[in-house]
Amino acid sequence: MPVRQLPEQLVNRIAAGEVVERPASVVKELVENAIDAGASRIDVFTDGGGRRRIGITDDGSGMTAKDLALAVERHATSKLDDEDLLQIRTLGFRGEALPSIGSVARLSITTRHATEPHAWALSVEGGEKSEIMPAALAHGTRVEVGDLFYATPARLKFLKTDRTEAEAIREVVRRLAMARPDIAFTLAGEERAPVAWAAALPGAAGRLTRLGDILGAEFRSRAIEVHAEREGIVVAGYAAAPALTKANALGQYLFVNGRPVRDKLILGAVRAAYSDYLPRDRHPVLALFVTLDPREVDANVHPAKTEVRFRNAGLVRALIVHGLKEALAREGRRTAANSGESALSSFRPAFTPPRPASWDWRTSPSAPVAPMPFEGSAAPAFAERAQAAFDVGAPSADVRIEAQPVADLVDRPLGAARTQIHETYIVSQTRDGLIIVDQHAAHERIVYERLKASLAANGVQRQILLIPEIVEMDEATVERLLERSEELASFGLAIESFGPGAVAVRETPSLLGKTNAVGLLRDLSEHMAEWDEALPLERRLMHVAATMACHGSVRAGRRLRPEEMNALLREMEETPNSGQCNHGRPTYVELKLSDVEKLFGRR
Repeated sequence: MPVRQLPEQLVNRIAAGEVVERPASVVKELVENAIDAGASRIDVFTDGGGRRRIGITDDGSGMTAKDLALAVERHATSKLDDEDLLQIRTLGFRGEALPSIGSVARLSITTRHATEPHAWALSVEGGEKSEIMPAALAHGTRVEVGDLFYATPARLKFLKTDRTEAEAIREVVRRLAMARPDIAFTLAGEERAPVAWAAALPGAAGRLTRLGDILGAEFRSRAIEVHAEREGIVVAGYAAAPALTKANALGQYLFVNGRPVRDKLILGAVRAAYSDYLPRDRHPVLALFVTLDPREVDANVHPAKTEVRFRNAGLVRALIVHGLKEALAREGRRTAANSGESALSSFRPAFTPPRPASWDWRTSPSAPVAPMPFEGSAAPAFAERAQAAFDVGAPSADVRIEAQPVADLVDRPLGAARTQIHETYIVSQTRDGLIIVDQHAAHERIVYERLKASLAANGVQRQILLIPEIVEMDEATVERLLERSEELASFGLAIESFGPGAVAVRETPSLLGKTNAVGLLRDLSEHMAEWDEALPLERRLMHVAATMACHGSVRAGRRLRPEEMNALLREMEETPNSGQCNHGRPTYVELKLSDVEKLFGRR
């Protein structure tokens, strides 16, 4: 078959296959155009999951008649002042969205520029453009997309249900609304109730308000501010306390220069920062905004512009990890325990038994069996023998200390120990409430932080192999391993070249005990080229340290003396991240006195 030039209409449909994947892709492109046009309000309406109709209205700068005619041509854009693709400061820049949409759907655009006497309208159906006509519109731009994929019916078979497509559109608008809290958004459609997000004030407070409106009040109440800056790169945003987690990473919203992205490097940095706080099957909820010079990031590496490539990826990753760890350490004891809401809900009875209107105490089974004497000993019904059923045994710990705790201990953050129950939980009293501590989880975190500090200060202890173990691999893998041999040596793994395609292992970390060097190196080599997460060796060492901390901690079921309980509380106050154990469980629950009073109807 000879080589031939494809017709423009077919070229546009091929391009639409990359840009217009589903209705949510159309909404993304059109809303980004509205944001680039300087809109302060954007209204989105969809019908049939976006397949039947999509409508986007904004109050941006609009277009002149001449610009409108060019806007639906391929690779025509107003967002590039020159030909430098490394100075991209807008969300769109390729000039492909409108012609691609017009080639597979019925597209109509109505727009008015401030310099025009009236609005102008243009329609494109299946790639065929109409004449520009005068229209009525006060200001801004209105874009209507109908019968999506009518020109390419085969694409319709790949769409999901209307409700699923509508939810994908909602997620796109949510992400763009997070990125621009200064813009008011409205989202409506037959598949959902209308949602409106008012424009927020500039700064961190406005950003948290918008995030709270989208992610919910629970995120707002547990959000921890994140801020880190180095060499012109700024990482800001909010991360939820470790107590608020999800079963997947869909609750992680990442933005680079205002552009929503799904970047493996940033996701890996988030996992590394939370590694000491969450179990492996739980994921944090956060919104992080990375701002840097456009020349330091390439946004032109993905058809949908959902991925970016950093010039200095290692610095960006390190800054994200540092910012998150610093914020989490600053709020180390801020967990679900602080509010005590879940604990209070478990205290509240499911229902209150109704009291009869006419109640006679004499008919009660608990009525005295003889007349109540007013002098001498207690009535027979309340005699010692009758009270035997209430004997629940002696307290589980000896807490015969002064009637009132020492004042300075009560004023400490975790208060003064008062008792131990079930040989597992310590109850302490604070100035304005009480705290229940899980002694094993608390001590586990303390021991783990000590092990980490020891590893950082003294290095990883090594064990020298009597006979070096030779591991054969392909030459490219061996080169990757040897390039980072110094980093591996810092974790106690000493390797050296043993000819082409082989590595000699001379030392291994003592913490790992007897290890399979072949399996360890193969595991390392698979992750060596990826900077999106910590080295598997580091993760293994931290896992061993966590296991050692778990087995070396105060076990549940052990009775503690009052001085031991108070000593544990004081150590918790001095230990970073003591609000939760290594497995992500809270170490204590705090109940304010006002909350306890509510339980008993005193408030």
